[in-house]
Amino acid sequence: MAVSDNALCPTGRLPAGILNINKPAGLTSHDVVARVRRWTGQRKVGHAGTLDPLATGVLLVCLGPATRLAEYLMAGRKVYRAVVYLGVETDTYDADGVVLRSGPLPDLTLDQIGRALAGFQGAVEQVPPPYSAVRHKGVRLYRLARQGTLLHAAARPVEIEAIQLLAWETPHLTLEVTCSPGTYIRSLAHDLGGALGTGGHVSELTRLASGRWRIDQAITLEQLEAGVQAGDWMRWVQPMHTAVDNLERIDLSEELAGRVVLGQAVRLDLASQPNLVRAHAPGGYLLALLEPADQPGWWHPAKVLGC
Repeated sequence: MAVSDNALCPTGRLPAGILNINKPAGLTSHDVVARVRRWTGQRKVGHAGTLDPLATGVLLVCLGPATRLAEYLMAGRKVYRAVVYLGVETDTYDADGVVLRSGPLPDLTLDQIGRALAGFQGAVEQVPPPYSAVRHKGVRLYRLARQGTLLHAAARPVEIEAIQLLAWETPHLTLEVTCSPGTYIRSLAHDLGGALGTGGHVSELTRLASGRWRIDQAITLEQLEAGVQAGDWMRWVQPMHTAVDNLERIDLSEELAGRVVLGQAVRLDLASQPNLVRAHAPGGYLLALLEPADQPGWWHPAKVLGC
């Protein structure tokens, strides 16, 4: 499949879009970004939604001006498959941490586990792990933790839409979790272990979906590297507009596109009055996101996505 022209900057052949990568275990999200940057020669590369080194699965990597749309990619709901190891509690809430407590497991029934899981579904308050990217006075908690200061951030509201119990083979509990962005599956495992009186941590974690992006559509790093060597890797780059295709589309004339690129407001005749629209240049390239200006009927750029 050849890459769509809409996934390329109109001023050249540089990609401006999104790669759906199946992150392997053992790498940080930044490691993946560094490899993509090195292999493809693209200077501006970022990711949307961090995965811990232990985790695998959907990691969205943004190229060029698509890095400015990462917030919209991160806003989609997430689906995870997690293996929770009951009976052992760690400082990181996953298998990469130091064991704090362990003990024999009682004979837990599926009914007991199901009742405990029910308490974590819906709108809940969740405390992020002390090893997390949450900031305390401007410093990431994981940085403080590595310096010997374990802090817990304030509880924050998250939505856990569904928890499906896939398997229970002592001491491993396999779950599929559908949740809002910002939900920590490590915290869910830790809190579940507390509710059961056993302690627990995540031993395996896979992100199955992030918004519309699914793991069965993702490519491996090995595929990407081979594609770069073969010169056809850009077939996997998805156009930028896929990050915001829920927004109303406006197709601009050459004249209006030129004004938007300069950051100028333009007059548009729209039947509705959304808070944000996506404006495409002639040829289909996503040029900007526009928001209403103070004067009715006028719109000004909220983000310009030039190359």
